Amino acid sequence: MAKESGLSVTTLSVDNSAGVVKAIKNDVTNFQFSTPRGIQDVTGVDKAAYERILLLSDFSITLNGVFNDAVDQSHDVFKTVPSTSVARTVTITHSGQTLPNETLFTDYALTRAADGSLVWQAPGVLADGTVPTWA
Repeated sequence: MAKESGLSVTTLSVDNSAGVVKAIKNDVTNFQFSTPRGIQDVTGVDKAAYERILLLSDFSITLNGVFNDAVDQSHDVFKTVPSTSVARTVTITHSGQTLPNETLFTDYALTRAADGSLVWQAPGVLADGTVPTWA
């Protein structure tokens, strides 16, 4: 693969609270995600440098977008975050590479800025113990 920009994400979908996939990429203005691993220091007293092993995998995401309360759009997907605790499948596809994860969204924060814009932010974390894997 060649070096690429982040333009034209082909899939960014999130299940609604009923588990139905909704494509919300048009409402999302930017996002960040991370797939970190824990580490454990296992350095013995006989070493002069750190010795470590990898531990559990994780996934986190923060979606940012423009308020859209049309049916099946972003507000319809996230409006139940404060009142339900269901995991939702988040799928990101770029350049034929897909990263699906079962995610618990922890907030759906709306901001009405001084300029009149209405935007939202929805952070989420890994829900089901499945190692995040690109396909």
